[in-house]
Amino acid sequence: MGISRFVLLVFTISMLASPALSDLVLSKVDRRIYLTSHIVRISSTLEVENAGPETVSKVLLAFPDLQAQNLAYLMASPHEAKAKFKVSVVSFPIDVVKPEDMPPGVTFYSVSLPQGLTVGASFTFDVLAVFTHALRPMPEQIGQADIQLVLYQDSAYYLSPYVVKVQSLSLKLPDSRIESYTTLESTKVQGSEIKYGPYENLPAFSSSPITVHFQNNLPFTIAQELVREIEISHWGNVLVTEHYKLIHGGAQSKGEFSRLEPQARENVQGPSAVRYLVAHLPPRAHSVYYRDAIGNISTSHLRGDSKKAELLIEPRYPMFGGWRTAFTIGYGLPLQDCLYESEGRRFLNITFSSPVIELVIDTLIVKVVLPEGSSDISVAAPFFMKQCQETKISHLDIVGRPVVVLEKTNLVPEHNQYFQVYYKFNRLSMLREPLMLISGIFLFFVPCIVYMHADTSISKFSASYLAKQQWEEVRVAIQHVHNIICQCLATHDKLEASLRDLSRTGEVQACKAARKSTDGLLKELSKELKPLMTFLQSSPSAVQVLSKVEELVAKERELLEKLMAKHSTAVEAYDKKSGARDIESRIALQQQKITALRQEVDDLLEFIDEI
Repeated sequence: MGISRFVLLVFTISMLASPALSDLVLSKVDRRIYLTSHIVRISSTLEVENAGPETVSKVLLAFPDLQAQNLAYLMASPHEAKAKFKVSVVSFPIDVVKPEDMPPGVTFYSVSLPQGLTVGASFTFDVLAVFTHALRPMPEQIGQADIQLVLYQDSAYYLSPYVVKVQSLSLKLPDSRIESYTTLESTKVQGSEIKYGPYENLPAFSSSPITVHFQNNLPFTIAQELVREIEISHWGNVLVTEHYKLIHGGAQSKGEFSRLEPQARENVQGPSAVRYLVAHLPPRAHSVYYRDAIGNISTSHLRGDSKKAELLIEPRYPMFGGWRTAFTIGYGLPLQDCLYESEGRRFLNITFSSPVIELVIDTLIVKVVLPEGSSDISVAAPFFMKQCQETKISHLDIVGRPVVVLEKTNLVPEHNQYFQVYYKFNRLSMLREPLMLISGIFLFFVPCIVYMHADTSISKFSASYLAKQQWEEVRVAIQHVHNIICQCLATHDKLEASLRDLSRTGEVQACKAARKSTDGLLKELSKELKPLMTFLQSSPSAVQVLSKVEELVAKERELLEKLMAKHSTAVEAYDKKSGARDIESRIALQQQKITALRQEVDDLLEFIDEI
């Protein structure tokens, strides 16, 4: 269907062709079509002669509409000997025009010459036209191990509104394997090159369709969408992040994918599959990373020196025809390599398109994130693109950072040229973020310092504070009473222990000595207890617990009296040489009272301890 449409269009142009537009004549046309990748490049050398009576300053270029739909890049430049196809430093302005009385189905471009072409003068210049999606896979579906064949259609004659005296055409193919090609007069095949011509004295809009069916196993890498974000930091870095949505645009893969077949047959590796991509990064690129939605991809290699940096990246799986993948490449650049200053304005000078070689981009969006506070923003680019501005809110931003958004469709490597973004920026604005950090830290720590040094306790003159203070004093006094009573009980235990030793050894003098020592210790404890009881009796805060404390002291004294009486009875009995049973019967009643009193004292101590 595509072949018949192209042939019909060429036939229509030939039938409806009008006479030559002006007295310009193309003395010689040398056309070279490079089909060595999935991007078609046509390099033409045109020698224009003014055979008319007036000076001419413009030359028309003509392309069939079907071909012009895929035209991605068009450039006219001064002729350079031995030049293949490259972006010239000097190029001539080109505009789309619609001249009158021209055949339908043709798109015209007007090239403005550097100076008017006088009568009889001639001028030679080069025209580079780059086309995308111009190669059609034939067959459209292939197996995993099959080679890829493609079809290309064009005209053996140069389509021009002018008379062409002499012209020739050569098609350079990636391989010498040619399935078929159109044979015309003066057709030659030399290895991987097909030559047509020379042809002489052809009228305007002459055309002769040709078709070439050949092998092209180079991967058809197409980025359906590429979003590049270039973020400028005046602290010394330019961060570039590129988000790719890639598809293999070649012959569709049919059947199921098998990993076993390539491993078993080393020569069967999927000839047209995308196994790796090569990106030419700026020479001082650093912090390079390569990842997808799953995470970081380790199958990448970066090598380079002070003049170049080459990134070799491998997808997680080989891409066959129709397969898709998405990934992200990021790297940083030194600020001094990209940012300059001129006439009071700063400008970013960086390449526009992708660093991946031989990549076709259907839609490219470039976002240049400028520092917050930038103003008077403008863009200088070597070709037309859509422009708009938006705002990006990032960390420590107040009003957000201005973002210049540039969009262009149908791009080829020739579009990877430098463009400039101009803006004004006050140097003092660089202090905004550090001052915000310092202020934030200051505002955080000052309240902390004030809080740590502030007296947040209740006023010392308030009734609640005084009551609390008095109760704290009472509590301390009660604790001291508790400790003294515990020491008294320990002394009682020592006195009981001396009686047990007396019953065992019969040494009355030792028992009396223990009694004397105990009396002295108890007197000291009684002296310590007296001021404490006086304080508790005088303190209003001790009213609720004073009765229990007094009861505890009274019980302890009663206990001591009973214990002393028991001790005296036992010592007296031993002095009189009484029997053991007689002694036990005399102190048995006293022991019962001592045990009951000791239990009452322990209960009171437990109650006071809870207070």
